[in-house]
Amino acid sequence: MKISGFDYQRLEGAEGVALEVAVGGTGTPIVLLHGFPQTHLMWRDVARDLAADHTVICPDLRGYGDSDKPADGSYSKRLMAADIVAVAKALGHERFALAGHDRGALVAFRAGLDHPDTITHLACLDVLPTLDMWDSLHGVNAAVAFHLYLMALPAGLPEDLIAGNPDAFFGYFLDLWGKSPFPADVRAEYLRASRNAIPSIVADYRATAGIDIQHDQEDLAAGNQLQMPVTVLQQDWGAQLGFDAAALWRAWAPKLEHLTVDHGHFMAEEAPAEIAATLRSLLDR
Repeated sequence: MKISGFDYQRLEGAEGVALEVAVGGTGTPIVLLHGFPQTHLMWRDVARDLAADHTVICPDLRGYGDSDKPADGSYSKRLMAADIVAVAKALGHERFALAGHDRGALVAFRAGLDHPDTITHLACLDVLPTLDMWDSLHGVNAAVAFHLYLMALPAGLPEDLIAGNPDAFFGYFLDLWGKSPFPADVRAEYLRASRNAIPSIVADYRATAGIDIQHDQEDLAAGNQLQMPVTVLQQDWGAQLGFDAAALWRAWAPKLEHLTVDHGHFMAEEAPAEIAATLRSLLDR
């Protein structure tokens, strides 16, 4: 499936990895990064809204959708962020705003730290930074994030277990995390794309339990922060797991606007007009 009215290109990211990229609209650029277990299609309504006065760029992350899926485990958020910077540059944009949801938000976070002169504005939807995410998971309530631990295991068992019934695995999250069902064709597309990307999706998550932690620890030790305007939208997971999400984010982003929302995890699809309006407000800062 494609975003209607958008053009599709295959563009080179980092280290020769090719990404499938949808581009639409004209004006100042904003890149939108999808989450798990989805593709760029999750942004379809937000993207069409923003395309009225912005150039909107929606890639499939490496390892997802129709983008390349390197088999060598190269899924650090640093490399995935470099993909996005390279794709934007190939389209003629040396500087751009960046919004990410879920896994895409972790890529966006890393891009903001690694490329502060490139990312003009940053939005992260429904995640915590990697270090804070792991530190916030305690006791039986952490079972809500069982998939993080499963996919952190060494290669072999996670891939085999998920491959045994991929539609049940990926469909579990699509059904549990939202407050309204997906259109049947959209849900089927997410299942198809995820079914065809099991090793790379697991590798992406495995990196978040390894190399991504190292990179974040290095930035924390160096005192590096996100210097651009940052907007974070989240469900109130802190009420269940016992953390102050705004405080955790503020330690990384001094120019933070933190918003708690009542939508489900897939908020860009549940409330696209509201999410688009929030991104417009960020771009005005």
